[in-house]
Amino acid sequence: MTRSPMRRLTTLAAVAGTGIVLLVLGYKYGRQAFTPEGAVREPIPVVGANGSPELVNPLALSVFDRPRDLPEIHFADEEAHDLTLVDFRGRVVLLNVWATWCVPCRKEMPALDRLQARLGGNDFLVIPLSIDREGVAPVKRFYQELKIEKLAIYVDPSGKGSRALAIPGVPTTLLIDRQGHEIARKMGPAKWDGQEMVALVEQTIHAGSASGGKPDR
Repeated sequence: MTRSPMRRLTTLAAVAGTGIVLLVLGYKYGRQAFTPEGAVREPIPVVGANGSPELVNPLALSVFDRPRDLPEIHFADEEAHDLTLVDFRGRVVLLNVWATWCVPCRKEMPALDRLQARLGGNDFLVIPLSIDREGVAPVKRFYQELKIEKLAIYVDPSGKGSRALAIPGVPTTLLIDRQGHEIARKMGPAKWDGQEMVALVEQTIHAGSASGGKPDR
């Protein structure tokens, strides 16, 4: 059936309108994305809560326009001390939620270890928070196997903390400023000791120093 000129014009207008909407949305959400060195621009594999592989948003690192408040979460260190993120207030924290059975986590953990070796101290700390249900024991074995030397052990066997943080799968990493606010989030693995990742962390550290942030511990 031959379409009338008016119907063809209506169809073209609808297509053009859809294109404009997509361009606006792409700009609105894409401008908050930071794609650092080593980032994956294709769908990123993570391990979901049920242990099955999933693909997440291909944007490598979401840097928020405004810092976001975080819920209070409880976890433990190797000596079973009860901790919250408040205990690390005053330092920039890279909170990496992971598990020993997660293949992408295994690939990125050495880079986190190198990042801690390079920048760790009174101003910055990597907190690798394991959600392994067996707690500290499998993490110790994992560290020994991969020769992880600079990272401390932190565990959340209940998984309550990751659920409170709305973590969709592992690995997921949060960059937290000295005041305890989330300023960026990364789903999937990354080269954390890469030039642009290190630059982002250093920028966050220096911003806090300029505002007078001091470590609490």
